[in-house]
Amino acid sequence: MSSTYTFHAGEATVFAREGQFTDAMPEILIGRTDGPVGQAFANMMAQSKGHTAMFAIRACNQLVRPPTIIVPKVTLKDTATIELFGGVVQGATADAVVDCLIEGVIPKAVANELCIISLVWIDPRCGKDENLDKKDMYRTNYEATKLAIWRALNNEPSVEELIANRHTIKHDMDDWS
Repeated sequence: MSSTYTFHAGEATVFAREGQFTDAMPEILIGRTDGPVGQAFANMMAQSKGHTAMFAIRACNQLVRPPTIIVPKVTLKDTATIELFGGVVQGATADAVVDCLIEGVIPKAVANELCIISLVWIDPRCGKDENLDKKDMYRTNYEATKLAIWRALNNEPSVEELIANRHTIKHDMDDWS
């Protein structure tokens, strides 16, 4: 793990249980507030229609450390999806960040010097799904966020792993090769 924390990127995918559309695929940037990630973090404070950025909070008045901003990867078009983003997904992300502090994945000593940007996926079908399992949505987002943070701070996958798997692993949606 780099001691400078200039720019670390990570991602993870955790799949929903059968019959749900609650797959989680956060893409994470972690870095110092006085570096490029901090600059991008500050720039994310500008809102754009359908892609409202929010801080990750555990509850009102409980902004997590390192400060984390979540941004949807898909345009949020309806109130139900916006409420999922600002509720279940926001809470799962916040809990994952705090648990990464508790577990030492994010060193407590630098928690106030870092910031996190998390791009999150919400399947547009979730807001219309009468049988949506919010607990599964929480689980997938929590697990994926923790894994993405761990991968970011541990530079995973390694260059060696990527090279070794270049011709054996294909993109999950690969229908072109």
